[in-house]
Amino acid sequence: MSLFIFITILCAALLHASWNALVKNSDDKIQGMLVLTLTHGFLGLIFAYFTQVPRIEAWPWLLASVFFHVIYQCLLALAYNYGNLSRVYPIARGTAPFIVLLVSLFFLDSALVKEEIIGIIILGFGLLMMTQGVFSNHENLRLLPFALGSAIATAGYTLSDGLGARISENATSYISWLFILTVPIFIPTAIALKGISVINIPMKTWKIGLAAGLFSFFSYWVAIWAMTKAPIPLVAALRETSILFAVLIGIFIFKEQVTKQKVIAAFFILCGLIIMRVKL
Repeated sequence: MSLFIFITILCAALLHASWNALVKNSDDKIQGMLVLTLTHGFLGLIFAYFTQVPRIEAWPWLLASVFFHVIYQCLLALAYNYGNLSRVYPIARGTAPFIVLLVSLFFLDSALVKEEIIGIIILGFGLLMMTQGVFSNHENLRLLPFALGSAIATAGYTLSDGLGARISENATSYISWLFILTVPIFIPTAIALKGISVINIPMKTWKIGLAAGLFSFFSYWVAIWAMTKAPIPLVAALRETSILFAVLIGIFIFKEQVTKQKVIAAFFILCGLIIMRVKL
């Protein structure tokens, strides 16, 4: 892997942590996610114009992914209502690959290699530490079901996208339509959660959501590009450094409470994910 690609992937990881930080910083997290979704939809229309419609066989997976994406975005926004970035992000981000791996093992006939077993143990320990910290620090317990729920939804759309994009044979077309179709589902969902007033978005939230949408979009596309230039496991492992960036943003920019347990837990989560991704 060249130094340029290495730095580019780290920038993508920083962008991913940053868009989460922007949503967390929104006065209304659901509104922030709504603007992010609208931004994705607009960019999806642009890219869809230059590609073909996904194959009909991919549409069941595409629609399933839309369903999981909407749930993921709503639950993540709600989690940020109750918890800090440096607590919610590692739990949500770290649990999803754990679930994907277990589903692949039991339902997709995937076999675990030594590194994945070691990674699962380390990751699981880190997640337990991070979760236990919610109780020991008397934080709002409501963040846990929302953060874990968003992780389950992330695992759902990860598996759906992996199968759907493969069947579609055109990842750009698949992802563009995913972004487009998410918009008409997310809008009524946001209204159901917050009422019709959710569409009265203040300018500050428009700016935050637009930036978050752009950061999210380009973070994803940089990762896809990097996977065409470097080994996929290495790219995936480097992307997990977003957990480190999220913790640092939470501590140094948002001035969130920092404890030794939180830092150690984030370190274990990061190490476990990297070991799971990289086959030595």
